[in-house]
Amino acid sequence: METQPVIFFDGICNLCNASVQFVIEHDKKNYFKFTALQGNYARTVLPKFAVNPEILNSTLLLENGKLYTKSSSALRVAKKLNGLWPLLYGFIIIPKFIRDWFYDIIAKNRYKWWGKQESCWVPSPELKSKFYD
Repeated sequence: METQPVIFFDGICNLCNASVQFVIEHDKKNYFKFTALQGNYARTVLPKFAVNPEILNSTLLLENGKLYTKSSSALRVAKKLNGLWPLLYGFIIIPKFIRDWFYDIIAKNRYKWWGKQESCWVPSPELKSKFYD
């Protein structure tokens, strides 16, 4: 199991790709690694957590051997970013079923609102070390 936290994201979702680029920009300590849910790493790792990587309805965070989903994943990521973003972690006090209800609305409409790509986003050579295949 990797010691560096890994963010799993839908590689064809424009919102997800923009979110990854946002995290990279605000992750000044290089805390996170990234991988598309459509990639080999996700197909290898996620079944160990009884998660089907074909179901692309959540960004996931694997941190310290635990898999976080939906709003819990997003808030834990925000907690590690520079600037004021860690303040968002305060929303963790809201019950998960409420937080995830809002998350699910966005997830359900993400392709309609932000669109999708024909293939997974490919990181630049400078960013390649931050990604698993």
